[in-house]
Amino acid sequence: MKLKIVLMAVFLISATSIAEYVRPKPRKTLSFPWKPRHSSYPQQVHISLAGDKQMRITWITDDDDDDDSPSVVEYGTSPGKYTSSSQGEITSYSYLFYSSGTIHHVVIGPLEDDTIYFYRCGGQGPEFNLKTPPSQFPITFAVAGDLGQSGWTSSTLDHIGKCKYDVHMLPGDLSYADYMQHLWDSFGELVQPLASARPWMVTEGNHEKENIPLIKAGFESYNARWKMPFEESGSGSNLYYSFEVAGVHIVMLGSYADYDEYSDQYSWLKADLSKVNRQRTPWLLVLFHVPWYNSNKAHQGEGNNMMAAMEPLLYEASVDIVLAGHVHAYERSKRVNNGKVDPCGPVHITIGDGGNREGLAQSYIQPKPDWSVFREASFGHGELKIVNSTHAFWSWHRNDDDEPVQSDQVWINSLASTRCVAN
Repeated sequence: MKLKIVLMAVFLISATSIAEYVRPKPRKTLSFPWKPRHSSYPQQVHISLAGDKQMRITWITDDDDDDDSPSVVEYGTSPGKYTSSSQGEITSYSYLFYSSGTIHHVVIGPLEDDTIYFYRCGGQGPEFNLKTPPSQFPITFAVAGDLGQSGWTSSTLDHIGKCKYDVHMLPGDLSYADYMQHLWDSFGELVQPLASARPWMVTEGNHEKENIPLIKAGFESYNARWKMPFEESGSGSNLYYSFEVAGVHIVMLGSYADYDEYSDQYSWLKADLSKVNRQRTPWLLVLFHVPWYNSNKAHQGEGNNMMAAMEPLLYEASVDIVLAGHVHAYERSKRVNNGKVDPCGPVHITIGDGGNREGLAQSYIQPKPDWSVFREASFGHGELKIVNSTHAFWSWHRNDDDEPVQSDQVWINSLASTRCVAN
C-alpha cells in the first residue's frame, strides 16, 4: 500500500512538472484620467545615476516661468529637513502640435552610499525619497524591457516594487508613445512611484525613434526626457553610455545608433572597454535593445549586423552577461560566442516581456539551438543579485495571474574569476 502511495505521488509531481503553462489573456491599455494641478507642480519625477556619488533628478512642469518653477532640488537625510540644494538645467521640445512643458534635470551630490535621502523638486509639491546604491557587493538589479502601458505593465511594476533592488535597468522600449506625445506624459506618471525612488538606467528601443523624414530627427522625445550619464562616461550621444556601481561596470549600447567599425559608437565602446579594471569592477554587463541570440521567430536576424561588428569587442573584454529586449518573450542562453557555446563568452538574456501592448511572441524555432537553455513567451521581470566578485544569482519571475512566479534561475560565475580573463 505504501509503495502505491509513493508511486502515485511521484506520478503527480511528474505530471505537474511537465504540464504546459497556460498563458493568461492579454490586457487592455491603461487609461489615465486627467487630474487638475498647478502648472508649476512637479510631475513625472524619475532619477538616474550621474557619475560617482551623484544622482540626476528629472521632472516636468507645465509652467514656463522660471521664478515659479525653479530647477532646484532640496535634499537631506531626514524628512522635511533639507540640508543641501542643487540647481540644474531646463529643456523642452515641440512635436508637431504638442509642447512638452519644461523638463528639469538637476544633479545632486556627493551622496553617501546605501543611504535614504528625502528631496523636493522646484521648492514645492510632495516630498520624495530615494535610496542610493551600495558601494560594494551585494547589489541587486531589477530588469524589465518593452514596458509600455498595459495592464500587464502595471502588474510587472507591482512585482518589481515588491522586490528589494538597488537599480532598475531597462533595455529599450519605454512608453510605446509612437508619435502620440501625451503617452510619454502618462508613462512618466505611471512609473513615478518606482522611478523616483530607485535609479532607472535605460537605453533606447525602436519605439523611441519617432522620426519624421525631413521634419523630425529620431529620439527627440527620449533624449529630452530621459537624460542618461553619457557625458560623464565620455560618450557623445545619449543613445549609448556606461556607468559603474558597486563593483559592476555596465555598458548601455544603442541598437539604433551607428555601430560599424567606423562609427562613433564603436570607437567609444572600444575605448570604454579598454578602461575597465576587473579588479575594481570584476563584473562586466552590457545592455541593448535588439538581441543577438534569439530563437524566437519574431525579429529574426535583426541584430546580426550589430553582432558582427561588436561581438568581438565584447568577447575580447570578457563580458559576463548581455541583456536585451525587443522580442516580447523571455530567453536565456549558455555562455556563447560566434554562434557557438563558449565558456568564455557572455550569457545572453532576452527580457522584452515587461507588458507591452503588442502582446507576446509565442512562436519559436524548432529544434531549440544548442546555446538556448530556457525560453518562454510570458510577461515578467528579471532580478540579478550580484553576491560577490565571483558569484551572481539570476532569476526570471513570470507574471502568473498577478503573482510573480520564479520560473527560471541560475547561478553565474564571473569570468574575472576564471582563466578567461588574463591577469
